[in-house]
Amino acid sequence: MKKFFSFLAIAAVLAACSSGPHYVVSGNIEGADSVLFLLQKRDACSMITIDSAMAYKGSFKMKGGPVGKPEMVLLSVKDSRMRTQFYLENSEITITGKLDSLYGASITGSKTHDEYSGLVNSINALNDKYTEVYNQYQIAEQEGDTALSARLVKQIEAGQQEMTQMQKDFVRNNPASFAAPQVLAGLTYEMSGTEIESLINAMDTAVANTALVKELKERALKMKAVEVGQKAPDFTLNDPEGNPVSLYSKVGTKVLLLDFWAAWCG
Repeated sequence: MKKFFSFLAIAAVLAACSSGPHYVVSGNIEGADSVLFLLQKRDACSMITIDSAMAYKGSFKMKGGPVGKPEMVLLSVKDSRMRTQFYLENSEITITGKLDSLYGASITGSKTHDEYSGLVNSINALNDKYTEVYNQYQIAEQEGDTALSARLVKQIEAGQQEMTQMQKDFVRNNPASFAAPQVLAGLTYEMSGTEIESLINAMDTAVANTALVKELKERALKMKAVEVGQKAPDFTLNDPEGNPVSLYSKVGTKVLLLDFWAAWCG
C-alpha cells in the first residue's frame, strides 16, 4: 500500500511538471523526411541550439521550456541554409510550409509572432509599392528624364520615411509586445538617444527588463552624450606619426573642425 501511494505521489509530481509553462513546436513541412530540424537562438556572435527533432514524412514535434520571455528563434535544417524565424513562447506553435521555401512557412500559435507578422506584412506591402516606383526611377535615369527622376526620388524618400514611421508607431502602440524591442533595435541608427529613451520608458515593465532593452538603454545614454548641443567628450587617438593626441588638447579660442574618415578612404 505504501508503494502504491508513493507511486501516486511521483505521478502527481510528473503531471504537475508536464502541465507547467512550456512550448510545443509542431511542424508540417512538405518534402522533409528524415530531416533534422534545429531550434536555435543567437547569442552574441554564435548560435545556441535549444532543441532538435527529426522529421518523418514531413512531421516533427519539439517540447520544452519554460520560456522566460518570448524571444526570436530560428528553425533551421541541420547543415543547410534553409531556415525560418519566429517568436518562441510558452504556447503550442505550428509551422506549416515546404522544405525548399522554409523561409515562407506559416507560423501560428505565438501571440508575439502574430504581432510581429502584422508589422512585417504592412512593411512588405509598402515595400512592394515603392519597389515599383524605384523601377520607374531606373527607367527614367536610363532615358535621361531628370525631371521625372527627381520626382520619383522624392517619392522613394517619402516611402522610406513612411516605413520608418510605421515601425516607430508599432513600438509606441505596442508597449507590452515582446516584439517591440527587436523592432526598436533596427531603428536606433535613425533616431536620437532621447527619442530611443522615450520609447523605452513607455514600455511595460516586463518588456523593459529584457536583455535587449537593457542594451538599448545603454546605447541611448551614449548617444545622448554626443547629441547636438552637448559638450563633446574627450578622447585620444594617434596622429599620422603615431603620437597620441587628445581632443581637449586642441580645443581653444578658435573653431575646431574634426574630420572623421575611414582608412580605406582615398
